[in-house]
Amino acid sequence: MDMRQLNAFIAVFEERNITSAAQRLFTSQPTLSVTIRQLEDALGTTLFQRLPRGVEVTDDARTLYPQARRLLAEAQALSNQFRQRNDRLTLEMGVESEIAASHLETFLAMAYRVVPNLLLTLHDGCSGDARLSVEEDCCEDELFLPLWEEPFVLALSASHPLADRPHLDEADLANVQWITCPSHPSHQRLMELYNRSSGSVVATAGSMTLALRLVAAGAGLAMLPESMASHHAGVISRPARTPNLIRRVGLCYAAQALDVPALRLLHGHLQGAPDLESVHTL
Repeated sequence: MDMRQLNAFIAVFEERNITSAAQRLFTSQPTLSVTIRQLEDALGTTLFQRLPRGVEVTDDARTLYPQARRLLAEAQALSNQFRQRNDRLTLEMGVESEIAASHLETFLAMAYRVVPNLLLTLHDGCSGDARLSVEEDCCEDELFLPLWEEPFVLALSASHPLADRPHLDEADLANVQWITCPSHPSHQRLMELYNRSSGSVVATAGSMTLALRLVAAGAGLAMLPESMASHHAGVISRPARTPNLIRRVGLCYAAQALDVPALRLLHGHLQGAPDLESVHTL
């Protein structure tokens, strides 16, 4: 017994006529009759009584009918499951640790809208067909497509003595305790601010993510990207007094990675965005 025989049985059962069932299945009447006979032989029973005009169903046929419908439905569902998976466009994306959740979630929502049949795999760090990263972390052989441009801000704990001041000037920062990231590419750009302050370094961190944790714990102040500082519980941010202190977040990818259809679709969509702000609100 196979799916072809069950499909033939259902057609004859519902049509009550071999000729009509054959037309429904786009097959010949003799072929359909042979298929029904093979099914009857496999089951060891008679399913239809042949009449001059059509057929009459037997009790065994009435018992088989709902089971045959169920088996065919399950087989179709299984086939659709694998067919849909094979029709999907796959994409593997790396996400660097200092990408804010708001940026990642905005990018993911846009990706699923642009590529509705996307099968996405996310990895931590530098891997995949492309990765969300900051421009400074792009490798020499990678291209960079900017998506967001954001300023650095002063991040401090909500319980910090300066937290109630809406604006902080140089006098406010004269004796603060700093949390710095000496190994981070941004550190050199922040030296001007640190040099203008007579405050001390209370802690150093190997990443901005770790510096944010120190800020939340009340250890001191840190200069951090706005997207990281503005969405962390217990941390508030204030505008920095240092001009042109920004970072760009976007896609790092090798030129040959555009051979991946899903990435090519995303890349084309992002290049067509009129400006960075429109990408941010996707």
